[in-house]
Amino acid sequence: MSVDTARRIQDARLPEGYDLRIVDAHHHFWDLEGDGHWPWIQDEYNEQFFLGDYTAMRRTFLPREYLAATAGWNILGTVHCEAERSRAEQVAEDEFLQELSDATAGRFPIAAVAHVGFLQPDRDAVLAAHAARPIVRGIRSKPVIAADAGERATGPGTLHDPAWVEGLAALAAHGLSWDLRVPYYHLAEAADVLADFPDLPVVINHCGLPLDRSPEGLRVWREGMERLADLPRTSVKVSELGLHPNRWDRPSNEHVVRETLAVFGAGRSLFASNLPVATLTAPDFDEVMDTILTGASGLDETGLDALFHGTAARVYGLDLSLLPPR
Repeated sequence: MSVDTARRIQDARLPEGYDLRIVDAHHHFWDLEGDGHWPWIQDEYNEQFFLGDYTAMRRTFLPREYLAATAGWNILGTVHCEAERSRAEQVAEDEFLQELSDATAGRFPIAAVAHVGFLQPDRDAVLAAHAARPIVRGIRSKPVIAADAGERATGPGTLHDPAWVEGLAALAAHGLSWDLRVPYYHLAEAADVLADFPDLPVVINHCGLPLDRSPEGLRVWREGMERLADLPRTSVKVSELGLHPNRWDRPSNEHVVRETLAVFGAGRSLFASNLPVATLTAPDFDEVMDTILTGASGLDETGLDALFHGTAARVYGLDLSLLPPR
Protein backbone atom coordinates (compact mmCIF):
# COMPACT_ATOMS: atom_id res chain seq x y z
CA MET A 1 0.00 0.00 0.00
CA SER A 2 1.55 3.26 -1.14
CA VAL A 3 0.43 6.89 -1.14
CA ASP A 4 2.42 7.31 -4.35
CA THR A 5 0.50 4.45 -5.98
CA ALA A 6 -2.81 5.97 -4.95
CA ARG A 7 -1.78 9.31 -6.43
CA ARG A 8 -0.68 7.71 -9.72
CA ILE A 9 -4.04 5.95 -10.05
CA GLN A 10 -5.96 9.14 -9.35
CA ASP A 11 -3.86 11.11 -11.85
CA ALA A 12 -4.46 8.46 -14.52
CA ARG A 13 -8.15 7.73 -13.93
CA LEU A 14 -9.75 11.00 -12.80
CA PRO A 15 -10.50 14.31 -14.52
CA GLU A 16 -7.73 16.83 -14.05
CA GLY A 17 -8.23 18.84 -10.87
CA TYR A 18 -11.09 16.65 -9.63
CA ASP A 19 -11.15 15.91 -5.88
CA LEU A 20 -12.38 12.35 -5.36
CA ARG A 21 -14.22 12.24 -2.02
CA ILE A 22 -15.21 8.79 -0.81
CA VAL A 23 -17.84 7.40 1.51
CA ASP A 24 -17.09 3.70 1.78
CA ALA A 25 -20.57 2.18 1.95
CA HIS A 26 -19.65 -1.34 3.13
CA HIS A 27 -16.81 -2.72 5.22
CA HIS A 28 -16.33 -4.59 8.50
CA PHE A 29 -14.63 -4.01 11.85
CA TRP A 30 -13.81 -6.60 14.50
CA ASP A 31 -11.69 -6.55 17.63
CA LEU A 32 -10.44 -10.04 18.35
CA GLU A 33 -8.65 -8.87 21.50
CA GLY A 34 -11.75 -7.17 22.93
CA ASP A 35 -14.97 -8.32 24.57
CA GLY A 36 -16.92 -9.17 21.42
CA HIS A 37 -17.18 -12.57 19.79
CA TRP A 38 -17.02 -13.27 16.05
CA PRO A 39 -17.43 -17.07 15.88
CA TRP A 40 -16.66 -17.49 12.18
CA ILE A 41 -13.30 -15.73 12.63
CA GLN A 42 -12.33 -16.78 16.14
CA ASP A 43 -13.75 -20.28 16.38
CA GLU A 44 -14.76 -22.68 13.66
CA TYR A 45 -13.37 -22.30 10.15
CA ASN A 46 -15.88 -22.34 7.29
CA GLU A 47 -14.50 -24.46 4.46
CA GLN A 48 -17.38 -23.27 2.25
CA PHE A 49 -16.55 -19.54 2.44
CA PHE A 50 -17.55 -18.02 -0.89
CA LEU A 51 -14.11 -16.57 -1.70
CA GLY A 52 -12.02 -19.52 -0.51
CA ASP A 53 -9.31 -19.36 2.16
CA TYR A 54 -9.92 -16.50 4.60
CA THR A 55 -7.14 -17.26 7.08
CA ALA A 56 -5.40 -13.99 6.20
CA MET A 57 -8.18 -11.85 7.63
CA ARG A 58 -8.58 -13.69 10.93
CA ARG A 59 -7.03 -10.74 12.75
CA THR A 60 -8.25 -7.56 14.40
CA PHE A 61 -9.44 -4.94 11.92
CA LEU A 62 -10.28 -1.53 13.36
CA PRO A 63 -10.09 2.09 12.13
CA ARG A 64 -6.30 2.19 12.41
CA GLU A 65 -5.99 -0.87 10.12
CA TYR A 66 -8.62 0.54 7.78
CA LEU A 67 -6.81 3.87 7.47
CA ALA A 68 -3.51 2.12 6.79
CA ALA A 69 -5.15 0.04 4.06
CA THR A 70 -6.69 3.11 2.38
CA ALA A 71 -3.70 5.48 2.68
CA GLY A 72 -3.57 8.06 -0.08
CA TRP A 73 -7.34 8.19 -0.65
CA ASN A 74 -9.73 10.85 0.68
CA ILE A 75 -12.11 8.74 2.76
CA LEU A 76 -14.72 11.05 4.28
CA GLY A 77 -16.18 8.25 6.37
CA THR A 78 -17.68 4.79 6.21
CA VAL A 79 -20.83 2.71 6.60
CA HIS A 80 -20.22 -0.45 8.59
CA CYS A 81 -22.09 -3.59 7.58
CA GLU A 82 -22.80 -6.24 10.19
CA ALA A 83 -19.83 -8.58 10.49
CA GLU A 84 -21.55 -11.78 11.64
CA ARG A 85 -20.75 -11.03 15.25
CA SER A 86 -22.27 -13.52 17.69
CA ARG A 87 -26.02 -13.45 17.22
CA ALA A 88 -26.30 -13.04 20.98
CA GLU A 89 -24.49 -9.69 20.54
CA GLN A 90 -26.51 -8.05 17.77
CA VAL A 91 -27.27 -4.87 19.70
CA ALA A 92 -23.86 -4.92 21.40
CA GLU A 93 -22.36 -4.52 17.91
CA ASP A 94 -24.19 -1.18 17.62
CA GLU A 95 -22.61 -0.02 20.87
CA PHE A 96 -19.16 -1.17 19.74
CA LEU A 97 -19.53 0.77 16.50
CA GLN A 98 -20.79 3.89 18.25
CA GLU A 99 -17.68 3.85 20.42
CA LEU A 100 -15.47 3.58 17.34
CA SER A 101 -17.40 6.39 15.67
CA ASP A 102 -17.07 8.64 18.72
CA ALA A 103 -13.32 8.00 18.83
CA THR A 104 -12.90 8.97 15.16
CA ALA A 105 -14.86 12.24 15.01
CA GLY A 106 -17.95 10.43 13.74
CA ARG A 107 -16.23 9.11 10.62
CA PHE A 108 -15.31 5.43 11.08
CA PRO A 109 -18.11 4.59 10.90
CA ILE A 110 -20.63 7.35 10.20
CA ALA A 111 -23.48 4.84 10.12
CA ALA A 112 -24.13 1.13 10.45
CA VAL A 113 -26.16 -1.65 8.88
CA ALA A 114 -27.07 -3.95 11.76
CA HIS A 115 -28.31 -7.54 11.96
CA VAL A 116 -31.44 -9.28 13.15
CA GLY A 117 -32.65 -12.73 12.16
CA PHE A 118 -36.09 -12.47 10.61
CA LEU A 119 -37.11 -15.76 12.23
CA GLN A 120 -35.66 -15.19 15.70
CA PRO A 121 -38.35 -15.08 18.44
CA ASP A 122 -37.30 -11.64 19.71
CA ARG A 123 -37.02 -10.12 16.23
CA ASP A 124 -39.31 -7.17 16.94
CA ALA A 125 -37.56 -6.28 20.20
CA VAL A 126 -34.13 -6.41 18.57
CA LEU A 127 -35.36 -4.36 15.61
CA ALA A 128 -36.73 -1.74 18.00
CA ALA A 129 -33.41 -1.65 19.87
CA HIS A 130 -31.51 -1.13 16.60
CA ALA A 131 -33.93 1.56 15.45
CA ALA A 132 -33.43 3.45 18.72
CA ARG A 133 -29.72 3.87 18.00
CA PRO A 134 -28.98 6.82 15.69
CA ILE A 135 -25.97 5.11 14.11
CA VAL A 136 -28.16 2.31 12.68
CA ARG A 137 -29.69 3.07 9.27
CA GLY A 138 -30.43 -0.38 7.90
CA ILE A 139 -30.47 -4.13 8.46
CA ARG A 140 -28.76 -6.99 6.70
CA SER A 141 -30.52 -10.30 7.25
CA LYS A 142 -29.48 -12.97 4.77
CA PRO A 143 -32.05 -15.44 3.48
CA VAL A 144 -31.17 -19.12 3.19
CA ILE A 145 -29.80 -19.72 -0.31
CA ALA A 146 -29.33 -22.65 -2.66
CA ALA A 147 -25.86 -24.14 -2.90
CA ASP A 148 -25.61 -23.34 -6.61
CA ALA A 149 -27.59 -22.07 -9.57
CA GLY A 150 -28.97 -25.51 -10.40
CA GLU A 151 -30.85 -25.85 -7.12
CA ARG A 152 -33.86 -24.19 -5.52
CA ALA A 153 -33.81 -23.15 -1.86
CA THR A 154 -36.92 -24.19 0.02
CA GLY A 155 -38.03 -24.26 3.63
CA PRO A 156 -37.61 -21.94 6.63
CA GLY A 157 -35.59 -18.78 6.13
CA THR A 158 -35.70 -18.73 2.32
CA LEU A 159 -37.13 -16.05 0.07
CA HIS A 160 -40.17 -18.32 -0.33
CA ASP A 161 -40.85 -18.59 3.40
CA PRO A 162 -43.85 -16.40 4.39
CA ALA A 163 -42.59 -16.16 7.97
CA TRP A 164 -39.24 -14.86 6.77
CA VAL A 165 -40.89 -12.36 4.42
CA GLU A 166 -42.80 -10.98 7.40
CA GLY A 167 -39.43 -9.72 8.59
CA LEU A 168 -39.26 -7.34 5.63
CA ALA A 169 -42.58 -5.85 6.68
CA ALA A 170 -41.33 -5.43 10.24
CA LEU A 171 -38.20 -3.74 8.93
CA ALA A 172 -40.18 -1.31 6.82
CA ALA A 173 -42.29 -0.36 9.81
CA HIS A 174 -39.17 0.95 11.56
CA GLY A 175 -38.06 3.03 8.58
CA LEU A 176 -34.89 0.97 8.08
CA SER A 177 -33.43 -0.12 4.75
CA TRP A 178 -32.57 -3.72 3.86
CA ASP A 179 -29.19 -4.82 2.56
CA LEU A 180 -29.83 -7.68 0.12
CA ARG A 181 -26.99 -10.18 0.02
CA VAL A 182 -27.68 -13.17 -2.25
CA PRO A 183 -25.72 -14.68 -5.16
CA TYR A 184 -26.67 -13.84 -8.73
CA TYR A 185 -29.02 -16.77 -9.19
CA HIS A 186 -31.40 -15.49 -6.48
CA LEU A 187 -31.67 -11.90 -7.75
CA ALA A 188 -34.80 -12.45 -9.84
CA GLU A 189 -36.49 -14.25 -6.93
CA ALA A 190 -35.62 -11.34 -4.66
CA ALA A 191 -37.18 -8.95 -7.15
CA ASP A 192 -40.42 -10.97 -7.05
CA VAL A 193 -40.54 -10.71 -3.25
CA LEU A 194 -39.61 -7.03 -3.13
CA ALA A 195 -42.31 -6.05 -5.61
CA ASP A 196 -44.67 -6.29 -2.62
CA PHE A 197 -42.58 -3.72 -0.69
CA PRO A 198 -42.37 -0.73 -3.06
CA ASP A 199 -41.52 1.72 -0.27
CA LEU A 200 -38.71 -0.31 1.27
CA PRO A 201 -35.21 1.00 0.42
CA VAL A 202 -33.12 -1.98 -0.70
CA VAL A 203 -29.35 -2.00 -1.19
CA ILE A 204 -27.96 -4.90 -3.22
CA ASN A 205 -24.60 -6.04 -1.86
CA HIS A 206 -21.50 -6.69 -3.96
CA CYS A 207 -22.84 -6.08 -7.49
CA GLY A 208 -25.30 -8.92 -6.92
CA LEU A 209 -22.44 -11.43 -6.50
CA PRO A 210 -21.89 -12.51 -10.13
CA LEU A 211 -19.77 -15.49 -9.09
CA ASP A 212 -20.14 -17.31 -12.42
CA ARG A 213 -18.50 -15.22 -15.14
CA SER A 214 -19.44 -17.54 -18.00
CA PRO A 215 -21.73 -16.05 -20.67
CA GLU A 216 -24.70 -17.95 -19.22
CA GLY A 217 -23.86 -16.96 -15.65
CA LEU A 218 -23.57 -13.31 -16.64
CA ARG A 219 -26.85 -13.51 -18.55
CA VAL A 220 -28.69 -14.78 -15.47
CA TRP A 221 -26.98 -12.11 -13.35
CA ARG A 222 -27.82 -9.27 -15.74
CA GLU A 223 -31.47 -10.33 -15.98
CA GLY A 224 -31.76 -10.42 -12.20
CA MET A 225 -30.11 -7.03 -11.85
CA GLU A 226 -32.47 -5.54 -14.43
CA ARG A 227 -35.47 -6.96 -12.57
CA LEU A 228 -34.25 -5.34 -9.36
CA ALA A 229 -33.46 -2.06 -11.10
CA ASP A 230 -37.12 -1.88 -12.16
CA LEU A 231 -37.90 -1.30 -8.46
CA PRO A 232 -37.30 2.44 -7.97
CA ARG A 233 -36.06 2.27 -4.35
CA THR A 234 -33.36 -0.29 -5.09
CA SER A 235 -29.67 0.62 -5.32
CA VAL A 236 -26.45 -1.40 -5.57
CA LYS A 237 -23.07 -1.47 -3.90
CA VAL A 238 -20.22 -1.60 -6.41
CA SER A 239 -18.02 -3.84 -4.32
CA GLU A 240 -16.47 -7.29 -3.77
CA LEU A 241 -15.47 -8.43 -7.23
CA GLY A 242 -13.44 -11.41 -6.02
CA LEU A 243 -14.00 -14.98 -7.13
CA HIS A 244 -13.50 -18.44 -5.67
CA PRO A 245 -10.88 -19.64 -4.91
CA ASN A 246 -9.15 -16.37 -3.93
CA ARG A 247 -9.11 -15.17 -7.52
CA TRP A 248 -9.02 -11.64 -8.92
CA ASP A 249 -9.95 -11.48 -12.62
CA ARG A 250 -9.24 -7.89 -13.60
CA PRO A 251 -10.81 -7.81 -17.12
CA SER A 252 -13.95 -9.60 -15.93
CA ASN A 253 -14.18 -7.38 -12.85
CA GLU A 254 -14.04 -4.24 -14.97
CA HIS A 255 -16.83 -5.68 -17.12
CA VAL A 256 -18.99 -6.29 -14.04
CA VAL A 257 -18.48 -2.70 -12.89
CA ARG A 258 -19.42 -1.34 -16.34
CA GLU A 259 -22.52 -3.53 -16.55
CA THR A 260 -23.64 -2.69 -13.00
CA LEU A 261 -23.39 1.04 -13.74
CA ALA A 262 -25.17 0.55 -17.07
CA VAL A 263 -28.13 -1.09 -15.31
CA PHE A 264 -28.42 1.17 -12.25
CA GLY A 265 -26.61 4.36 -13.20
CA ALA A 266 -24.25 6.22 -10.91
CA GLY A 267 -27.19 7.83 -9.10
CA ARG A 268 -28.26 4.42 -7.73
CA SER A 269 -24.78 2.98 -7.19
CA LEU A 270 -22.60 3.17 -4.09
CA PHE A 271 -18.87 2.51 -3.98
CA ALA A 272 -17.85 0.10 -1.21
CA SER A 273 -14.53 -1.54 -0.33
CA ASN A 274 -15.68 -4.63 1.59
CA LEU A 275 -12.46 -4.37 3.57
CA PRO A 276 -10.85 -6.44 4.90
CA VAL A 277 -12.61 -9.22 2.94
CA ALA A 278 -11.72 -7.70 -0.44
CA THR A 279 -8.01 -8.30 0.02
CA LEU A 280 -8.54 -12.06 0.10
CA THR A 281 -8.63 -11.76 -3.69
CA ALA A 282 -7.45 -8.26 -4.66
CA PRO A 283 -3.80 -7.46 -3.91
CA ASP A 284 -4.76 -4.28 -2.03
CA PHE A 285 -7.20 -1.37 -1.88
CA ASP A 286 -5.32 0.46 -4.63
CA GLU A 287 -6.12 -2.39 -7.03
CA VAL A 288 -9.78 -2.31 -6.01
CA MET A 289 -9.93 1.42 -6.69
CA ASP A 290 -8.05 1.18 -9.99
CA THR A 291 -10.40 -1.57 -11.18
CA ILE A 292 -13.57 0.29 -10.22
CA LEU A 293 -12.35 3.60 -11.64
CA THR A 294 -11.44 1.87 -14.90
CA GLY A 295 -14.85 0.20 -15.07
CA ALA A 296 -16.46 3.57 -14.32
CA SER A 297 -14.47 5.43 -16.97
CA GLY A 298 -16.70 7.83 -18.85
CA LEU A 299 -18.49 9.12 -15.76
CA ASP A 300 -18.30 12.88 -15.45
CA GLU A 301 -17.64 14.62 -12.15
CA THR A 302 -21.33 14.54 -11.23
CA GLY A 303 -21.43 10.79 -11.81
CA LEU A 304 -18.23 10.23 -9.84
CA ASP A 305 -19.61 12.27 -6.95
CA ALA A 306 -22.74 10.13 -6.93
CA LEU A 307 -20.91 6.80 -7.11
CA PHE A 308 -18.29 7.61 -4.51
CA HIS A 309 -20.29 9.51 -1.90
CA GLY A 310 -23.57 11.06 -3.03
CA THR A 311 -25.67 7.92 -3.39
CA ALA A 312 -24.44 6.55 -0.06
CA ALA A 313 -25.34 9.82 1.66
CA ARG A 314 -28.85 9.72 0.18
CA VAL A 315 -29.54 6.02 0.76
CA TYR A 316 -28.22 5.91 4.33
CA GLY A 317 -29.28 9.42 5.36
CA LEU A 318 -25.80 10.85 5.94
CA ASP A 319 -25.28 14.57 6.42
CA LEU A 320 -21.69 14.91 5.22
CA SER A 321 -21.65 18.61 6.07
CA LEU A 322 -21.59 17.69 9.75
CA LEU A 323 -18.25 15.90 9.45
CA PRO A 324 -15.28 17.90 10.72
CA PRO A 325 -12.52 18.68 8.20
CA ARG A 326 -9.76 16.10 8.00
